[in-house]
Amino acid sequence: MKVLLVSANTESINLPTFPLGLACVAQATLKAGHEVECLDLIGVKQPDALLKKTMGAFKPGVIGISVRNIDDQNIAGPRFLLQQAKQVVAACKEFSGAPVVVGGAGYSLFPQKALDYLEADIGIQGEGEEAFPLLLDHMKKGLLFSHLPGLYLYGSGSCEGNRRFTRDLDRFPLPNPKILSTAAYEGEDFYIPVQTRRGCPMKCSYCSTEIIEGRFIRKRSPEVVVRSLARWVDAGFRRFQFVDNTFNLPPSYAEALCDLLAESSCPIAWRCILYPGNLKESLVAAMAKAGCREVSLGFESGCDEMLKEMNKHFRAQDVRDASRMLSDHNISPMGFLMLGGPGETQRSVEESLAFVHDLNLDALKITIGVRIYPYTALAKIAVEEGLIAPDDDLLFPRFYLERGLEDWLRKTVEERIKENRAWMM
Repeated sequence: MKVLLVSANTESINLPTFPLGLACVAQATLKAGHEVECLDLIGVKQPDALLKKTMGAFKPGVIGISVRNIDDQNIAGPRFLLQQAKQVVAACKEFSGAPVVVGGAGYSLFPQKALDYLEADIGIQGEGEEAFPLLLDHMKKGLLFSHLPGLYLYGSGSCEGNRRFTRDLDRFPLPNPKILSTAAYEGEDFYIPVQTRRGCPMKCSYCSTEIIEGRFIRKRSPEVVVRSLARWVDAGFRRFQFVDNTFNLPPSYAEALCDLLAESSCPIAWRCILYPGNLKESLVAAMAKAGCREVSLGFESGCDEMLKEMNKHFRAQDVRDASRMLSDHNISPMGFLMLGGPGETQRSVEESLAFVHDLNLDALKITIGVRIYPYTALAKIAVEEGLIAPDDDLLFPRFYLERGLEDWLRKTVEERIKENRAWMM
């Protein structure tokens, strides 16, 4: 079948993000024997015109659209980004009679509500590398697909609804460097995204990762990852970003991957996200030897009481130790604060701000308020406190901000940012 795959994201939140998920699905669709055309709408000034031209020339039998972001998570003035994807779906339906299938990380959070809002024909929740080629196979053969897991139909609920997470990620091919153009992203801040693991068992109170990827960590073999990186290096790329939610979990896997990278002598520099709990210096040393230059520490608070409230399995001293180890091995640390969640007080905010000031991070991103996602502990608290209704689907952004902190918190953070050039909101 002729398949058009479209990345609907046109936003550059912080930095433009290369559509890794779409590239993975495109590679799996090619492997399944289909003819694939890819469109990335980032930086495109007239997406409707490009869609019309492409569909007129390519004449797809199926159109797949990747939805990455629902909103920008900004409590001060949230932008509902799904409206942009809705316009892409409408254009595809106007210019082609092919069925429109939506998926992606953002879509998977709200599979039925997002599908009905977008008015696409079919939605896939979860890993598209398996479900999308399977759906195409059934369509090509004229078979019913109502039994396929993770599928949703517009206006009628899910066919099966149960996501299926593949334990062996090596079954899914990694993207070829030529699968999508990188021209819109290239610059001194561009890093090729790499995902070696999916799933997270940590159950932070606010986090949506479990909904998108499941609770169990599933891994690609280090050999497969290193071979993929070598292909990108051969194509002229040198900088990579491991987008795994927790690069250091499990530690044995992370160290094995770093050792293999170092042995390969690939001339690369990379960055990743670290979970500050139980971080060993041997791993940090291995990361540095393998080319790691920057790390984002996802600690969110410098107050032990708040860390416990968020269900973090580490404390402030662990973050201090992690920051020191990274600096000792010439890896630049960046941090994140998420202020205003359940239990937050002026005292805990001041404690967190003093904490990060003493860390001497290279950069700090501060978020005020916490986006509420379905099926999280935070959503349950918000219902109990009457902040949201039990039947609120949360598709349109809702935020938790501890009562009594609203004006004081923003004013305090803005004042501190003026004093610290490396801090930002």
